[in-house]
Order: sequence, then structure tokens, then C-alpha cells
Amino acid sequence: MCEKKTFYFVRELTERDRSWVQRVIYQRWGDDVVIVHGVVYHPSELAGFAAFEVNGQRVVGLVTYVIRQDACEIVTLDSLVERQGIGTHLVAAVHQRAEQAGCHRLWLVTTNDNLNALRFYQKYGFRLAALHKEAVVRARQIKPSIPMTGESGIPILDEIELEIELEKPAE
Repeated sequence: MCEKKTFYFVRELTERDRSWVQRVIYQRWGDDVVIVHGVVYHPSELAGFAAFEVNGQRVVGLVTYVIRQDACEIVTLDSLVERQGIGTHLVAAVHQRAEQAGCHRLWLVTTNDNLNALRFYQKYGFRLAALHKEAVVRARQIKPSIPMTGESGIPILDEIELEIELEKPAE
């Protein structure tokens, strides 16, 4: 059996990374502001992890997250090279951080059109937790640049919440 070689490494974001994180988010999301479940986020200001080519010269993935009380929310996930395990490793890094922080829940929101994300997260182990009908319609009132249609021409209307319930840390 042929084992796939890893061409990247994952590390935690630092303050020095904030400017390029802002550029990546702008390129991938069309703005440096992300609106999720009615909350305005500036991903370049959040905690996160990045995946870099082994030589450290090029970013190949980025995840940002926020921990509140006993829950960790993944705010953005961008794999710049698809199907190489980058997204999985980035989510695993956040998953581990959430467990270390004593979180009981790891969760995220994606939109109804994002079939690739829905497939990816469910394969990772996330479960569907809630449907927020017309949440994207409301978000457009804050950020009108959100597209009307997404992947495969599907109208972007709703937010889908996914979660993993985390084990309580041993005492």
C-alpha cells in the first residue's frame, strides 16, 4: 500500500501572521469580515492554525476559531490545496485545542449550498445540530456582498450548524 507523503506542517498563528491571514480571508471570502449566526467576525484577529508547505514558503491552509465558555467554534476553514488532508489536520488541531481548554462542544456553521463542506465535516465526525432558516438572508442586511447563489447554482439562504460533543476531561 502506498502511503501519501505529507508536504505541509501545521502551526499555531502568531501576531506576526495577522496581515497575511487578513489577505487570505479577503481572497477566499471576498471581504475580511465574516458573518456567522448574526455575529460579525474579523478572522485575522482570531486564534487559529495555518498549514505551510514543508519549506515554509507558502500557506496551504488556514483555520480560525473562538472559544467561549465551554464551546469552541470554528469560524473559518480554508484548504488552499484540496484533497491532501490539510483541512482534516487543521480541524484536528482545533479539536485538540478545544479538548485541552475543557470545551464540551466543537461546532461550526456552514451554508446550505456548501455541499463539499457538509460532506467533509460529516466525514470528520460532525453531526447536524440545527438549521437556521434564512439566516444568510438576514446576514446580507449587514454584509450585502454575500452572493445570492453558491456552489452548483444553489441559492444561499440558510445556515446549517454542525457539532461534535467532546468528552469531559478526566478529573
